[in-house]
Amino acid sequence: MNTAVILERIEEHTHHYLDELNSLDLEQLKLQPNENEWSLGQLYLHLVKTALYMQIANVEKCLSQSSNAVESAGEKTEAGEAVFRLGGFPPERIRVPASPQYTPEQPASKQQITDGMHAVLQRMKEIEPLIEDLSPRFTSMHPRLGALNAKEWFALIEMHYRHHLLQLERLKAFLNSMETV
Repeated sequence: MNTAVILERIEEHTHHYLDELNSLDLEQLKLQPNENEWSLGQLYLHLVKTALYMQIANVEKCLSQSSNAVESAGEKTEAGEAVFRLGGFPPERIRVPASPQYTPEQPASKQQITDGMHAVLQRMKEIEPLIEDLSPRFTSMHPRLGALNAKEWFALIEMHYRHHLLQLERLKAFLNSMETV
């Protein structure tokens, strides 16, 4: 797991998401196919918030453990082993019941999304050199995947962005179908 390669891939994904964003207006970003599915804007905010407040936060937790020489106990779950063996999430839709804790809000502006995407990329560039040689013994628990080390949390950001490309395509197809009606 080469962190420089992961960073390069996340830059590519970020540019792709931002290119797609440029062709949309705020009204399009807020359209939902139905009440149980997210809008494109919600998808973007999910990517940003998950990266900043879950994945990068857990990279930082692993880094802080190493500075305090604290090793954590725990193993990856079967799901975690499978995701890292495959190098990504299976191309299946994951449905979580709507809740205030999980369901992203609608974006306030396109700038909010752009700023968020750039903030994730900037933070990844800052932490990448810190984790390349970090011991894998320092981990933080993921609710579904189990104990992940800093490199795995870092890689998870790229995997997560890549996984949601399918949802991006579905939502763009929905918008295109709305234009032809």
